[in-house]
Amino acid sequence: MAREQWKSEVGFLMAAVGSAIGLGNIWRFSYLAYEHGGGAFMIPYLTALLTAGIPLLILEYAIGHERIGSAPLAYAKISRRWEWVGWWPVCFVMFGIVLYYTVIIAWCLAYFFYSFGLEWGADPDQFFFQKFLAVSDSPADLGEIRTPVLMGLAVIWFINWGVVYGGVQRGIELANKILMPTLMVLIAVLVFWSLSLEGAWTGLKAYVTPDFSKLTNPKVWIDAYSQIFFTLSLAFGVMITYASYLPDKANITGSALLTACINCGFSLFAGIAVFSVLGFMATAENKPLADVISQSIGLAFVAYPKAISMMPGGNLFGAVFFLCLVVAGLSSSVSITEAFVSAIVDKFGVRRQPLVTGVCVLGFVGSMMFTTRAGMLWLDIVDHFITHYGLVTVGILECLVIGWLFDLPMLRDHINRISSVQLGGIWDILIKGFVPLVLMVILIGDLYQDLRVPYGDYDWTALILIGRDWLLFTLVLAFFLATRPWRTKNHRRPGRGAKT
Repeated sequence: MAREQWKSEVGFLMAAVGSAIGLGNIWRFSYLAYEHGGGAFMIPYLTALLTAGIPLLILEYAIGHERIGSAPLAYAKISRRWEWVGWWPVCFVMFGIVLYYTVIIAWCLAYFFYSFGLEWGADPDQFFFQKFLAVSDSPADLGEIRTPVLMGLAVIWFINWGVVYGGVQRGIELANKILMPTLMVLIAVLVFWSLSLEGAWTGLKAYVTPDFSKLTNPKVWIDAYSQIFFTLSLAFGVMITYASYLPDKANITGSALLTACINCGFSLFAGIAVFSVLGFMATAENKPLADVISQSIGLAFVAYPKAISMMPGGNLFGAVFFLCLVVAGLSSSVSITEAFVSAIVDKFGVRRQPLVTGVCVLGFVGSMMFTTRAGMLWLDIVDHFITHYGLVTVGILECLVIGWLFDLPMLRDHINRISSVQLGGIWDILIKGFVPLVLMVILIGDLYQDLRVPYGDYDWTALILIGRDWLLFTLVLAFFLATRPWRTKNHRRPGRGAKT
């Protein structure tokens, strides 16, 4: 059976951008910029983009396109010994990240409806943590399933199923051609509306005012590289899979540059809306801006709802904001599901549609763990271990396997033959040396910090049984899948470049 392809490079670009742009672009980047020097944060951020983000994104596009396969198939074509490196990320993003990520999207969907009546009332903090989630005191105290979250989760998984079931052209490409323009329009509405609020300039000034003294702190640079790495969906296996659906003639470097620039530009643009609203809130409450800013989940589900309740037409503004989050989250969750489905089809040759149905049902059942009263605590632990240890380790392995054990100059020649922007030897140096070194620094720093002080003040039992063992389970699953015999001949088909 011939491999599906994108109908156009625009469709591929929309899908890649859709995978890259997620919830973190709207809330995490803005907070990091504020915390790490405002406008000065652009220096480490853009440095990280140029020296690690774009080079690694080009690498993933190139290996997927040249080897013509999902992540496991691409690595199997390099060497059967390294096939597990392709399976591990698609396993832990499918049976880890997407399980709790869809739950967060379900929260956003619920808050979309809550916005119309400002259901969170005068105390959004109490509403979110005690009434909506009813968070338990310990990860061991699972409690009951939260019905509003479960209902939203069912809707999200149904949409995921519908899009991935439709295939590359009629499902993923078509959906992203609708989702991405919709997201851009919605975020533009938020930005221009928020700029009209009283006190918007106060927040905007805090967002962009440079504090160059922060750049002497190594943590600022580490956070910048971490943000670039995560925001571009690197080491997820997604970009390798998406690039494998490109035709023989594809502008690899041009697509990578556009994906990275659109993704990062979206983060910067969304930050205007976030901090304009926070500036309005600080002005309305006559408080310093620092007193109304909270990180990540607190920013989206506590600080923002409070501001929404205070502004004229806030219910409509809130609906647009949470709809933005739902759209951004859906495009990312679809890409993760597709990466796993594509890998199974490549190796075992099973029919796509029944597989998609089975995977989505399994995903929904797995996600139910995060709808319990302890769900947010489990989410926090699993997310920390997968993103801080799983993804970073895969990124290092990716650079070492492709950079040192594969014919990297051949891959660069393949890229240059079909791309608008030509790569030089500096790209080889970045992939073989600089990028894995940066990722090792991040990995060692996280490990040192977590050994010194248990993450999130959780007890060691919870961290080991939930975080570490969840990651180890996906690693064991990756080795199991890698050692199964191939039921297709895909791994025997050569790539598009020279023989290795």
